[in-house]
Amino acid sequence: ATFPRVADMLRSFSSRFFSVAANASVIPSTPIKMKAFNGSETEDINTSQLFTDKKVVVFGVPGAFTPVCSNQHVPGFIEKAHSLASLGIDTIACVSVNDHFVMKAWAEKLNTGPQVLMVSDPTAEFTKSIGMDVDLTAGGLGVRSTRYAMVVD
Repeated sequence: ATFPRVADMLRSFSSRFFSVAANASVIPSTPIKMKAFNGSETEDINTSQLFTDKKVVVFGVPGAFTPVCSNQHVPGFIEKAHSLASLGIDTIACVSVNDHFVMKAWAEKLNTGPQVLMVSDPTAEFTKSIGMDVDLTAGGLGVRSTRYAMVVD
């Protein structure tokens, strides 16, 4: 009963998002190193650390500092963090195919604080492993993430 309410909330951020539910066991079990920024701390994490024994909303965006992502998507998740927590969500993670320096600067610019974990996937390894990659080379962006949101339980 919780997932439909969370999915509706995710779709309310943008019609360009789509949401899915995934069991943590279907997320690739091979550790994928990512830089995570939560508040002011930087740490290496892997998917098992991110998903094990938690309900996590993961949302992917094409790039840090892009206008729509900066003005709507990330602020929307920050604004709805309390509501998502009340529905049983333990963590909100934003994944982008950017390096960790860019993600840290973006987190600071948007003042994400502890509400949204900003995750760098610099080689798109995680993004590719879940099938959410898109080749935007023609637009000068290279391989990026599509916009998506998923609940991992």
